[in-house]
Amino acid sequence: MGQKTVRFSDLSEQLISDDSALVRIVVHEHPELDGEAVEIDAHRGEVQAITDAALHVAVVDIYVAGEAEPRRVILDAAVFDKLAADRPMAELLAGARPAKRTSRPRPAASGSERIDYGTLEHAGKPHKGKTTDTEKRLVQEHLDEINERLAAEGLRTIDLDDPAHAERYGL
Repeated sequence: MGQKTVRFSDLSEQLISDDSALVRIVVHEHPELDGEAVEIDAHRGEVQAITDAALHVAVVDIYVAGEAEPRRVILDAAVFDKLAADRPMAELLAGARPAKRTSRPRPAASGSERIDYGTLEHAGKPHKGKTTDTEKRLVQEHLDEINERLAAEGLRTIDLDDPAHAERYGL
């Protein structure tokens, strides 16, 4: 005899009889959330309310000469759009150059945290794990910057003439 799983929406406690109507929602941040992300089930019809309530924000990093870290600012997209005085923001962004470094530096790993070698902060550091495509791409695109960081940290630098390095990073 087979078993059937009965699902209910975590939001409304509505029965979800059709699996195609089931939506999984992952909550990353909330004032009541005091740990890792959690996941809840909802009915497809309930998702529209979430989409309608979504904020339209701009997330920008401000790099000021002399400051070690950029300042991350989150502001309403309409307020940010007003800063472009002479043309629409969509046009300004379409013509802008790609950012060299789009992700914010992550803090160093402590204890049980895993180091993400797919970030510019850790790419190229010696490690025993598999080299990801992201790490290879970062090393290929930012080799000089990474070698400077490795040398400053007292670690081995990536040598283009070393066959092991060339193979590991696709150089």
